[in-house]
Amino acid sequence: MRDENRTPALHRRSFLKYTGALGAAAGLSSTLAACSSGPESTNDTGGSGSGRNATLTAVIGYGNDGSWDPTQTASAFCMAANNHVYEGLLDTDPISREPYPALATQVPADLTGTSWKFTLRAGATFHDGKPVTADDVVFVFDRILDPNTQTLAKGFFASWLKEVRKIDAQNVELVLKFPFPEGISRLTLAKVMPKHVFSQPGAWDDAIKGKAIGSGPYRQTAHHPKSNTTFEAFAAYNGPRKPAFKKMNWLTIVDAAPRVAKISGASAGAQIADNIPYANIQQLRKGGMTVQGGAGMNNLFLMFNTRHKPFDDVRVRQALHYAIDTGKMVEVALRGHGKPSSSFLNEANPSYRPAKTVYSYDPEKAKKLLKAAGVKGLKIEILSVNVSWIVDCLPTIKASWDAIGVQTTLSPQETTAVFTKMDQKQDYQVVAAASNPNQFGLDADLIMHYNYGPQNPWMGYARWAGDPVAKQLFKDMDRATQEPDADKKKTMIQDYIDVVAEQAVLYPVVHNELMTAWNPRRLAGIRPQPYPGINLLQAKWV
Repeated sequence: MRDENRTPALHRRSFLKYTGALGAAAGLSSTLAACSSGPESTNDTGGSGSGRNATLTAVIGYGNDGSWDPTQTASAFCMAANNHVYEGLLDTDPISREPYPALATQVPADLTGTSWKFTLRAGATFHDGKPVTADDVVFVFDRILDPNTQTLAKGFFASWLKEVRKIDAQNVELVLKFPFPEGISRLTLAKVMPKHVFSQPGAWDDAIKGKAIGSGPYRQTAHHPKSNTTFEAFAAYNGPRKPAFKKMNWLTIVDAAPRVAKISGASAGAQIADNIPYANIQQLRKGGMTVQGGAGMNNLFLMFNTRHKPFDDVRVRQALHYAIDTGKMVEVALRGHGKPSSSFLNEANPSYRPAKTVYSYDPEKAKKLLKAAGVKGLKIEILSVNVSWIVDCLPTIKASWDAIGVQTTLSPQETTAVFTKMDQKQDYQVVAAASNPNQFGLDADLIMHYNYGPQNPWMGYARWAGDPVAKQLFKDMDRATQEPDADKKKTMIQDYIDVVAEQAVLYPVVHNELMTAWNPRRLAGIRPQPYPGINLLQAKWV
């Protein structure tokens, strides 16, 4: 994602539109084209059946009209679906994030060198019946590492991966620029795609719009943007996590009320739903549903336009963070399912330590900082995405800022509208939005580079990349990436996170818990994720 900042504006707009980069956020093949204009109703089940032949119906609280290109997407719906359709050389467990062999036969025993060799699983085939070969692996990595092709995945690989070589039809070698053991878990982000399909003219645009042909346990059978996407078990799949459901129908219902209604009551039309509002937890539990959460990096962050005075002054940015009554926000808006941030990382991250600057609620300190900066009579419009839980948090921010004499106006809008304004370099003051880098992994180096870097789009939006403090920060980040000693690397990351906290250019206000609900009388093996979406690769009918 770091390299997107220098691409043409049209590409950046497509990137935000198709990735749904904040978790709030479409030709198809001939077999899918007829379906793409299919039923608008989310009641389409994608098939009938009963018992173990029944269609599993899931409700996803995010749009299915983001990019389906695995090298590009950050869309919650599409990433979750792609994890069922595609495989990497290695994939990672959705909860522990431990890597396991997927298309490759084993995880390399020695990760300390600069060469990793992989043998492909015998008999692995794509959903169109063609065999998976080393050429397909090289094809995808070449796209990711191509300096002239801007993809989200580039930011996860280009700093440490030099090239991927074909040894023979069933074997490949990854050549690293320096030892980087953390990279092994990132291989799940390089989904192997059929070269014979996606090397054709216009095929990457087709991938963006919904064309998905992988080697995973489920194959996509229909795709209706803004409605639903259907899947069926891939009969020829011979990999490690076999499909348990004959058919699946994933509905996209972004609005909270109809999403909850779809999984509620005796006549519930779905067996599982993610993104459950906190206000509905007890209602669903009383109705017999299991509702569980996962705490991770999901957060509400503030991003300041550092070229719009007075937000170029670090004291002003700090003051506005100190002014927020985060305890009230957690209690009222999040109903206890969150914590005020004490670092950019959440407390459960293996690299976490409290930052040297922690924005505990201190309105008097906020007033003093504004006075020291010579700021008075400040008026702020908060440009915000309209994700439901973010909207619930906004009144606390407004009340907190109003209380220190900052006249605050709230302006929640569609995510695409918010970021189209920034892609067009329109002026703004402060953005409030949601983010969760955990959908890519737990690696702190990955998480921080997702948000910070000289060519990172977020830094472009914040207009901060040219600041002297930013330039030194980016150098420190690169040094940490290349540090071979794990303990030293962890300390270096923690040290530069202290700078990120002090500067408060893009920084979380609260980390919150994401809730998943399911019918325990029908489903077993469900594990709620601490990031958007669902994973059903180890689930089954009861």
